[in-house]
Amino acid sequence: MSEKCHAVRPFAAPGGNVRLATTVRSHSHFYPVILAGGRGTRFWPLSRKRRAKQLLALDGKHTMIQQTVARLAPMAAPDRFWIITNDDLRSAILRQLPKLPAKQVVAEPAGRNTAPAIGLAAFLLLRRDPDAVLGLFPSDHVIAEPAQYRETLGRGIAIAAAGENIVVLGIRPTRPETGYGYIEAGAANRNGTSDLSVRRFTEKPDLATARQFLDAGNYFWNSGMFLWRADTLANALREHLPNTASVLERIAADYGTRRFAETFRKLYPKCENISIDYAVLEPRSAKGEAQSRIFCLPADFGWNDLGSWSALHEHHMAKAKTSEGTPGSASGHFALNAKNNYVHAPGKFVALVGVSNLVIVETVDALLVTTLDQSQDVGKVVKHLDEKKLKKLV
Repeated sequence: MSEKCHAVRPFAAPGGNVRLATTVRSHSHFYPVILAGGRGTRFWPLSRKRRAKQLLALDGKHTMIQQTVARLAPMAAPDRFWIITNDDLRSAILRQLPKLPAKQVVAEPAGRNTAPAIGLAAFLLLRRDPDAVLGLFPSDHVIAEPAQYRETLGRGIAIAAAGENIVVLGIRPTRPETGYGYIEAGAANRNGTSDLSVRRFTEKPDLATARQFLDAGNYFWNSGMFLWRADTLANALREHLPNTASVLERIAADYGTRRFAETFRKLYPKCENISIDYAVLEPRSAKGEAQSRIFCLPADFGWNDLGSWSALHEHHMAKAKTSEGTPGSASGHFALNAKNNYVHAPGKFVALVGVSNLVIVETVDALLVTTLDQSQDVGKVVKHLDEKKLKKLV
């Protein structure tokens, strides 16, 4: 990757004091960190422990994690990518992403949520590059306009690199969505840019509250994508999650040695099981808009997190620009007085007569039938299968 130089535009610190423009290498210290350890239970029966949602081609020929890496590839060389996953998925990820260094596809010995996962990456990268800027990216998002996405990230990287700043990409809401967390944005920075200070993070609201957020105009969906310097995140963890930070530092110190695997296996389960939102972002935002140094970049680049079968159906319908038809996968279909259904039954002809708003997903060993409205509850099926120890079905 070429190391082009450019002038960073002035960046307003809290209180409106503008930092002088400096010259830095464009993205030369940017490291994408992709979280790929989830099971994607709401996409059962297609998604399984060893073939989770991020390894599926839900939107085109390439899998979700392949798409995630591909749209970030123009911003970072392969040796700057890090993927945090689990033992069930690591081998499949390596097969799908052969250009990435195998040693940087790290399998957690135990699931401990997003704070320890991204924290580990921060401490590892801090030893490699003191000026590292981390980008935290889920592995299962859809981005319709990747060029605009990268332009937004470039602006965020410049802000994150300029000091102890945290940048979150906020998605402009288009509806009163109850399935996403929200960001309440405050004042715009007095530097002619679009970044906004963050007042607080709000968990998934009820419908009435979501409508209030939409009407207010200063709330954004929390995309789960963040940018920060490695030392900024490391210091935040030392402040807000000191015990876990200490464990992660000890693990990172052994990386690259023969001791690493054993240290990782023994110590990582001692980390607190907590999300980065609860561990860092909420207590940091509680310091107040002027002191938290958290900034929101409002974005509109065709984002969708495809969180359920109904979200996938909606995404396909939006691409087709129609409410008719039957998206999914089948060897032909017939519909009579039937609309707004999603069917996945590869190799079968599907006939739909007099039904609407259904989700039908068939695999070799399982069949799911639900409604679009109830598809968020598919994860409860997996919970039941886990409780009954029906391992072949999960």
